[in-house]
Formats: sequence, structure tokens, C-alpha cells
Amino acid sequence: MYLSHLSLTQYRSYVQADLALVPGPNVLVGSNGAGKTNIVEAVGYLATQASHRVSHDTPLVHFGASQAIIRGRIHRGERTVSLEVEINPGKSNRAAVNRGAPQRARDGLGLLRSVLFAPEDLALITGDPSVRRRFLDDLVVQLRPALGDARSDYDRVLKQRNALLKNAKLSGKWTEDHGHTLAVWDEHLARAGARVLNGRLHVLQMLAGPLTESYTALAEGRKTAGFSYESTVPLAAGQHQEVPDEQMLHAALLAELESHRKPERDRGVTLVGPHRDDLALTLGPAPVKGYASHGETWSMALSLKLASYQVLVADDPDPDARPVLILDDVFAELDADRRSRLAALTAGAEQLLVTAAVAGDIPQELDGPWIGVVLGDEGSEIEP
Repeated sequence: MYLSHLSLTQYRSYVQADLALVPGPNVLVGSNGAGKTNIVEAVGYLATQASHRVSHDTPLVHFGASQAIIRGRIHRGERTVSLEVEINPGKSNRAAVNRGAPQRARDGLGLLRSVLFAPEDLALITGDPSVRRRFLDDLVVQLRPALGDARSDYDRVLKQRNALLKNAKLSGKWTEDHGHTLAVWDEHLARAGARVLNGRLHVLQMLAGPLTESYTALAEGRKTAGFSYESTVPLAAGQHQEVPDEQMLHAALLAELESHRKPERDRGVTLVGPHRDDLALTLGPAPVKGYASHGETWSMALSLKLASYQVLVADDPDPDARPVLILDDVFAELDADRRSRLAALTAGAEQLLVTAAVAGDIPQELDGPWIGVVLGDEGSEIEP
């Protein structure tokens, strides 16, 4: 799978940009702040409809504009598909396939797969649990686009349930009507939450082996990388040889909600569910967070992304289905040995997009067409 053409209209620092891309390595070179990351972010957005840098869409639209558009020509074997995504902050985003009429944005999911690593991904190790939850959920959606609705449904129900608990706490009394309404939201939350948990646990089952292998290859096997899922639902916690089905998770989540009824009413917030969970990463017997060195932290974050790439490859063994792999400003932080090892691990990607401020940071093994990025008077531009 690869992109042969990318077009940006009113996206971030670009008023208009058109790039021709090729299979294999593509190297984007430009000074810091020129707009290289905006390009690879747009590729990631085309695949996942989410940015790795911001949690909402408003910053993605060029200042002063009301809409941004990303267009890509996607190749998978003999098949070519054009995909256009409209970003409309405050309104519904839309997607158009093969220049058809724009439909709901989620109809465009699954046509392009990508895995992006950027310096921001250090937050997978050092950041709060929401970063790791989002990593898992984004991978779930790439594997099974239909499950994107499960997380949206869960977030919507959680908001309503929290509002009920908060209002009841502020009123100072708990009525029978509150209890009936809460029971309704419990059922909705448990059903959507069971789907979210089931998806995460399946992804973690697939990630376990590739994570260990990627870290061993990248860091010369000094320590063994692993993880454990920390959940407010005991049935979902730990590591699983067999993933509990949605019905079992639904029942377990309902039981936990019931057992936490009093503390939730006292605090006015939902204390149980996948929104409270975390992924505990380990190197050897010790947790990564707080114990790993800077180099180990970089290697672990990189290994998580490389493992997710391997999961997507394993999910569809067709060589033409391999995701686009993106390395944004990665090599400047690595020593020569790690650069070479990373180059070897990524050489099999059908298409690789690499950004660098200094061309000399790119290993010779990843030499490919260079695309110059500069900051002009009206924004970022592609050098002719």
C-alpha cells in the first residue's frame, strides 16, 4: 500500500500543497518549523481521522479558513482509490471516495493504513494513561474500522452518565428517578464499554510478541519489553491467552458499576470503565515509567509503534496491504547503532515517509527521493 499523490488545501501551515510520492523511502527535508510534520500528520489523518498532536480539529485548519481538505491517491496492488477528507471544525467531517458525493467521514476509514512515530510519542511512556488508551483505540479502529463507533458511543454515554451523577450530587439528594435513569445509562455504558474492552484486549494479545521482538532488535536485547493491562474491571485486567467475549465483559462491567454505586454518587463521577484503564509497560521486572533511561524510553516508544505496524501486517498478510510507515524527526535522537538497526527494521515497508531537519541524519539504507519543505510568505511550501 502506498500513496502516489497527496494534496493539502488550507491544512495547517499550507494554503495549497501537492506532493508526488513513490513506493519505498521518501525523505522530507527542511528546517524546524518549515512544515514537514504537517505533511506526515495529514497522511496519518487520512488513515485514522485523528491527529497525533492535537485532540480536536480546529488547529488543523489554516488560520482564517473555515475548512481543510486532504486528498490522497492510494494504491494497493492493481487497485487505485482516491480519498478526500473534509475537516470542518464545529461541524461533521466528511469523506469522498473516488470523487463521489461526500458522505460521513467514517466511510473513509480502512482505505489507507499508516503507522506514524514522532517525538510526541514519547508521551506513550511518560504521559498520562489517556495517551496509552488512545494508542490502543486508534490501533483497534485501523484493524476494525466499524469499532470506531463503539468508542464514540461510549464517550457519549459516559458524558450523559457523568452529568446525571454530578447534577444529583449538586442537588444534595438522590431520587428514585435518578436511580431509574442511572440504570438505563449503566446498560448503555456496559454495552459500549464491553466492545471497547474487547477490542483493546484483542489488540494487546496481538501486540505482545511483536513488542518484545521489536525492542530486542532495536536495543540489542538488553532487557525484555512487556506490559500488563490495568483495568477497573478485574475480568479485563492482566494478560490474556483467551480474550473474554463481549457478553462476559458486559456482565462484569455492570457488576462493577453496581458495586461502585455509593462512591460514584458521593463523588459525582463514573469510576468504572475503560476510560479509567491504563497500559502498564515494563522492561524486565521494572516499570518503564520512572525507571527507564532516556534511550530506553525512546526505544520502548519506537518499539510500540513498530509492533503496531507488525500487527497490521499480520492482520492482512497480502504484501500489497502493508501500511505506510512514517518516521517523523526520529533519527536525530538516535545514536549511529540505533539508526542502523531502525533502518533495517523499517526497510521492508512498501512506503516509508521520513522527515529530517538535517539530511545527514538519514541512514544511507533509507536513501530515496528528497522533498524540500520551506516556509514562504504565505505559509509552508514544497520546493520545486
